[in-house]
Amino acid sequence: MDGIANDISSTIGRRIHTERVARSWSLAELAERSDVSKAMLSTIERGMTSPTAALLVRIAAAFGMTLSTLIARAELQGGGLLREGDQPLWRDPATGYVRRHLSPVSDMPLELIRIQLPAGAKVSFPAASYAFIRQQIWLITGRLEFTEGDIVHRLEPGDCLALGAPSDCVFHAPGPDAADYLVALARR
Repeated sequence: MDGIANDISSTIGRRIHTERVARSWSLAELAERSDVSKAMLSTIERGMTSPTAALLVRIAAAFGMTLSTLIARAELQGGGLLREGDQPLWRDPATGYVRRHLSPVSDMPLELIRIQLPAGAKVSFPAASYAFIRQQIWLITGRLEFTEGDIVHRLEPGDCLALGAPSDCVFHAPGPDAADYLVALARR
């Protein structure tokens, strides 16, 4: 998995560079828009570090896209069928959270992502990461505590939650097992 994660980090770094250059932004401009330091952006673009989910969300939001879209643009080659072995996997080095992008590249406004969040792990996303999307979460196995603003939703296997208006969110797998869940994203 580490070799795959390193390859994906390098590919994501190249995609971030491509997106930045396409907008004629300097590193300083992307740093200001994303609130990620120029030094960190430089190491990410060169594939020298595996960025956390929190950093990638801020970078994607600066480009006006979701984390899923950024990863998809970095990894997917197109076509109507995306076989399991070709689905990009990305591991957050800070939490061990594993994100599998299930959807083939298309012009559909829907993306499916499968997440495995280790027991005890928490991942936080700012409201800005939800500005362009609507989403639902379907818990496959484990337990998931999803904090949406001031509201805590406690999901059990089979539960499906439709998120409300954009707010700061925290995904937490309270254990004893990892939380395995599907996220359906619909772009606005």
